[in-house]
Amino acid sequence: MEPRYLNRAPASPELGAMLRHWRDLRATSQLELSSHAGVSQRHISFIESGRSSPSRQTLMDLAQALDVPLRDRNSLLLAAGYAPIYSEAPWNAAEMQGITRALERMLRQHEPFPAVVMDRYWNTLVTNEAALHFFNCFIDMKKRTGPRNMLHLMFDPDGMRPYIAEWDQVAPTLIQRIARESVGRVTDSKTQELITALLSYPGIKAEWKTPKAFPTTPTLPVIPLGFNHNGATLRYFSMVTTVGTPQTTAAQELRIECLFPLDESTEALHLKLMSHARTQDP
Repeated sequence: MEPRYLNRAPASPELGAMLRHWRDLRATSQLELSSHAGVSQRHISFIESGRSSPSRQTLMDLAQALDVPLRDRNSLLLAAGYAPIYSEAPWNAAEMQGITRALERMLRQHEPFPAVVMDRYWNTLVTNEAALHFFNCFIDMKKRTGPRNMLHLMFDPDGMRPYIAEWDQVAPTLIQRIARESVGRVTDSKTQELITALLSYPGIKAEWKTPKAFPTTPTLPVIPLGFNHNGATLRYFSMVTTVGTPQTTAAQELRIECLFPLDESTEALHLKLMSHARTQDP
């Protein structure tokens, strides 16, 4: 007797191609996916070939096993003929109030050090006051119109780039972070567009896109991000926070990056810099 799933309506070719795409991204065979998702290998094969349509639960089990981002799970559902189940409302929608309040609290509590909330493409959504004061110590942020993107701010010769210490070492690490920290570890088309745009700035080396090991400094646990200011170098490291167990695309794609001084000298200089910056505000 043929398995019951063969009696379902055929799946769309798009769904099969999408499922194979995610298996390839995760370097997962049909047999491995079968074991992780609790779905027979034969059923997976028939879904990918278009001979069978999965139930909504089966499709979500496969997506969970492949760690497919929520936005892309909605796409899988649509391709299978189901309605999306994950809200794609913006980050500041009413349903996100609990999270936005937490973000505001984190930004406020991180003063007087910079903290920035970004989307999956490094676009700035909101910052604390310290972040604006800090960057204004180097450039006039009011002149940067449109959506502010942290990576463009760093790579732009008219932005922060002239003030970044050891630029040739820092720039490749920033480019490599794009892929490493992308949602679901996926370099989608918009992420690739961002990388291409950054590599198009003058003085940027194409080979920086290729991951390479950097010389280690035994006394430092991280590669610092340094900024040159009035003959001194302030060195920071960052911590990135994401939302645990997200159930909306906005919640999954939010990230907050906080800069911390790497040493006592930087902390003292930073506090002095912030004090002076605030007295200069109109």
